[in-house]
Amino acid sequence: MTQLIKGEFWRGIAPIADVFKPDTQPEQYLAQIATDDERYYVPFGENVRIRPLHIAPEKNRWCGLMTCQGAGLVNRHYHPHEVFAYTISGKWGYLEHEWVASAGDFVYETPGSGHTLVVYDSGEVMRTLFVVHGPLVWLNEKGESVGYFDVHDYLAMCREHYEKVGLGRGEVDKLIR
Repeated sequence: MTQLIKGEFWRGIAPIADVFKPDTQPEQYLAQIATDDERYYVPFGENVRIRPLHIAPEKNRWCGLMTCQGAGLVNRHYHPHEVFAYTISGKWGYLEHEWVASAGDFVYETPGSGHTLVVYDSGEVMRTLFVVHGPLVWLNEKGESVGYFDVHDYLAMCREHYEKVGLGRGEVDKLIR
């Protein structure tokens, strides 16, 4: 049985003097990422939006908070690399699978999976944190490739949206690591 430790027992511990190795960028800290300020959310499908949180062009990776009020859709796509998702609220899933993700659920999408992301009209806002490695390959109704969307497309889409709503592309550029 785990013993409950009371109080902030760590108060006397000194912090590490040299936190970052040479050439290391600073960490990212974004407070209150689930803001109600609509400007931070970029359209990313039918009634679906995503707030960029972390963008790594050299690794073709991005992280974002996907949100949707009511029903939504992200078109058919295929992932040649892995994707991680953690559901904060609401309900979503894939037409191709029987499970439905809800608050507290974790999803690992294996490389080589194709699907159609749908958001259910559950009465609460769907909020899911996604970490996407590599591109999305857009698919037609037959499952054939009709285009792709990678970190560079994501970056351009976010910069364009942030410029349009008055936040400025510099706000997106701060997310690049």
